[in-house]
Parts: sequence; C-alpha cells; structure tokens
Amino acid sequence: MIAYNAYNQYKENSIYTASPEELTLMLYNGLVKFIMRGIDSIEKKNMEEAHNSIIRAQDIVNEFIKTLDMRYEVSQSLRSIYDYMLSRLVEANIKKDRAILDEVLGFAKTLRDTWEEAIKISRKNPKKPDLVTTAAE
Repeated sequence: MIAYNAYNQYKENSIYTASPEELTLMLYNGLVKFIMRGIDSIEKKNMEEAHNSIIRAQDIVNEFIKTLDMRYEVSQSLRSIYDYMLSRLVEANIKKDRAILDEVLGFAKTLRDTWEEAIKISRKNPKKPDLVTTAAE
C-alpha cells in the first residue's frame, strides 16, 4: 500500500512539474494506452472495460480539440485529424470494432512520436535571440 501511494504521489508531482510540451506528450501516451486497453478488452470480450477505455481515449481527443490555438495553420490540420479520430473512436465503441481501434492507434502513435521528436529538436536548438530585438537594444 505504501508503494502504491508513493507511485501515485510521484505521478501527481510529475504532472504538476511538467512543461506544457511534456503534458501534451503525457496525453498522447495516455491516448495510446487507452486505445490499446480498448483493443485488449475487446479481445477478452470485456465490453464494459472496452467501453470505459474508449471513452477515456475520446476524452483525451476532445481535450486536444478544445486546446487547439486556431491562430496557427497547423491547428486547422490537427483539428481535422482529431475530428476524424474522435468519430472513429465513437464508431469503434458502438461496434466494439478492433480494426477501427487499430486504425486510430496508428494515428495516435504517429502524432505522439512526431510530438516527441519535436520536443527533442526544440531542446537541441534553443530559440536564438531575435535579431530585430537584439539590434534595437
């Protein structure tokens, strides 16, 4: 019981201390995890657990949609992808269809891996000072 409480405290602290980029990565990892749980639950014929896992995945996709900054062109593309994923998750949940979940899992993993790579690149190349601002000083 003590180890379980320590783990929960660690998870909670990692969320509170994570950067926005790391929080987004955590959400992508959660999305992948819940889709995989949904697939596993369907395979085991545990439809209640499949439903709950797919709902959690839908909640994460909805969170991505709500937090998009539509001032950026890339957000329009992401919105289309998220809308598609959400509609497929709903369909997968209604039909308890593993093939649909496999499709959405592919999107989720690609988005997660791309985000993870973007974080690595941004850490290797910290933002250089803006030349206009620097010249004005």
